[in-house]
Amino acid sequence: MPRYIVERQFPNGLSLPTNATGAAKCVAIVNTNAEEGVTWLHSYVSEGKTKTFCVYDAPSPEAIRQVARRNELPVDHITEISVLNPYFYLSMAGASRASASRTVYRAPWRPFRYFL
Repeated sequence: MPRYIVERQFPNGLSLPTNATGAAKCVAIVNTNAEEGVTWLHSYVSEGKTKTFCVYDAPSPEAIRQVARRNELPVDHITEISVLNPYFYLSMAGASRASASRTVYRAPWRPFRYFL
């Protein structure tokens, strides 16, 4: 099934409480999505909660738009994506797990480190 990133703008900020009300809203969204074969995998939320990047498996962008309307969620842009895993390339380059685990990987946009 194709995978998509769905970008959404929330000018007043995303309001999803971390309580039973928020949980019920998420369950309702998941159930509505399932009716069209759409699976919400997870979302990334900007610092100010004004933009989200949601990862979906869905049969088509139109299926995502349909459930978004029913869930009363905005859709600004939908992009079909695939996974690029840098560790796949490490294995191809002959890096052993032991040597790779001592290597520090620094993403250019973040100052913290990732270790295997």
